[in-house]
Amino acid sequence: MQDAYILTRPDAAGQIPLIFDSPHSSRFCPPDMQAVAPEAALMSGWDAYVDELWSGARQSGATLLAARVHRSYIDLNRSRSDIDPALMAEPWPEPIQVSEKSKAGMGLIRRYALPGVPMYERKLSVAEVQQRISRYYDPYHAELQQWINNAHARFGQVWHIDCHSMKSVGNAMNIDNGARRPDFVLGDRDGSAADPAFTQWVAQQLQAQGYTVKINDPYRGAELVRAYSDPQHGRNSMQIEINRALYMDEQSLQRSAGFATLQNNLTQLAEGMSRYISDKLTRN
Repeated sequence: MQDAYILTRPDAAGQIPLIFDSPHSSRFCPPDMQAVAPEAALMSGWDAYVDELWSGARQSGATLLAARVHRSYIDLNRSRSDIDPALMAEPWPEPIQVSEKSKAGMGLIRRYALPGVPMYERKLSVAEVQQRISRYYDPYHAELQQWINNAHARFGQVWHIDCHSMKSVGNAMNIDNGARRPDFVLGDRDGSAADPAFTQWVAQQLQAQGYTVKINDPYRGAELVRAYSDPQHGRNSMQIEINRALYMDEQSLQRSAGFATLQNNLTQLAEGMSRYISDKLTRN
């Protein structure tokens, strides 16, 4: 199971129902991937250093889960049934539900690394895709769901933050092609995945730190937010996208001078979330 994720637990005494997950922060591409896309194209989809940026959240009693495989190998933030038929050498033996992401080449298994840059020169077998699911996808989702369920059972409420980074400008595979992006995008699937009051509170905290923030534009939150949220019953999930220009050189992929400042600000945000949640639990 440890092939799939790295789990950082809080101190038991200080644990709160706040769980962060980072599904795209690994740059590890297993040898059997056999991709033909250049490394630079592959790494353009890497949510570089996102797990490190949020690492200070543990100090506030939060749990952190991070993937150990590159999103191009298998995207943990897609539906398990989002299989792209154009990639398969054989018919998929289970029901499939092709999403708009798959149609753009960004499904459970990527067809394109960048616009017009194919991932493979071959079709994938059912067996190899099933192996990717069983080794990485299923264990990651099972671990995240268990932590969310356990926190909800213990506290009656849970807050889950799905952590990502985004290119500073959208490309042709995105709905905002050519648009410059804000510093942060918060996604709560138009209020269906988290209490809108919490989303607004997070936006206000970031704005107070000097950042520009949009909500559900251009990212609303994908599978990891959809699958485990039910705000009507105390299960809040929010996706947070960070503009990479804040903390790294998008060409060299190296951390920039802004990294430490952003990391410190996110640690402060996690501390604020902890206080927000403690207050909610006390009042309920």
